[in-house]
Amino acid sequence: MKWSVVIPAFNEATRLPPYLDQIFEYFEGGAEPYEVLVVNDASTDATGAMLRAVSARQPALRVLSHDVNHGKGGAVRAGMLAAKGDLRLFTDADGATPIAELKRLEPAFAAGADVVIGSRAVRDPAVSVHSRPHRAVAGRVFHWVVAGVGLHGIADTQCGFKAFTAAATRRLFGPLETAGFGFDVELLLRARAAGLRIVEVAVNWTDQAGSKVGVLTTGPTMILEILRARWRVGR
Repeated sequence: MKWSVVIPAFNEATRLPPYLDQIFEYFEGGAEPYEVLVVNDASTDATGAMLRAVSARQPALRVLSHDVNHGKGGAVRAGMLAAKGDLRLFTDADGATPIAELKRLEPAFAAGADVVIGSRAVRDPAVSVHSRPHRAVAGRVFHWVVAGVGLHGIADTQCGFKAFTAAATRRLFGPLETAGFGFDVELLLRARAAGLRIVEVAVNWTDQAGSKVGVLTTGPTMILEILRARWRVGR
């Protein structure tokens, strides 16, 4: 199959169903087989029951369930390595980036890219980004830290809309160790170290309520994660 869409989910019984419907509608219009793989990362709400109900009517949905929470990085890693598509996208359960933005990523793969990442920072008059002010400021600070560990030239490492070829997936996600929200930086550091071609593409993005990433609660942990990732990749 051409595309696998991987979604990590922890307590997403409310936000995930509309996004799943959007994804199915997008792909059902085409003739190519596809899959949607949701990693239920030990949710304690009704996420599991919701996924069972959806899978009963949608054969394209696969569910990978964790009994113990692995963190976002661990959930994405498990899903990407279990996926079967020639191209594999991971995207956030809140649907901040519409699945139709996938069409903006595909030309880069046709031109030879190994990794294509959605970006909220690349300027493009055809897209719009809606973010709360404090998150925009935090993003600029985080970008400064990321540049300091060697990821110059990438404007947005944290947008949860990234796609990889199957070969790049195996090469990057196999050794991935960061289990928390800073895993994107380790992936991109490994891609740079491996000489893979990374292309950043502007995408539409709208900040959603209910984010599990807090500027003050998870920010310090993420910075520690990327410093450790820089040491591992450099080693």
